[in-house]
Amino acid sequence: MVNFSLPALMVSLGITLWGSFQYRRQSQIGWLWRWFFSAMGGLAVLVGGLVITGNDGKMATYGALVLICATIEWALQMKFKRQG
Repeated sequence: MVNFSLPALMVSLGITLWGSFQYRRQSQIGWLWRWFFSAMGGLAVLVGGLVITGNDGKMATYGALVLICATIEWALQMKFKRQG
């Protein structure tokens, strides 16, 4: 189970930390919550890829993982950028 979920956790952590570095301002939502939302989205993508393809570790699933994690981080940053 750990080996299955580790890519989602690490990719989401990297993208969340990069988002904090890129915007260089204090967001209204903490990085830990942004990482949590991104990790949950990433885990959902990995489970979806396992269900659809029947195998874990497909490159298309990992591509979708990066895309979803980056989109979640972007959406959270843009939401709080517009408000504050």
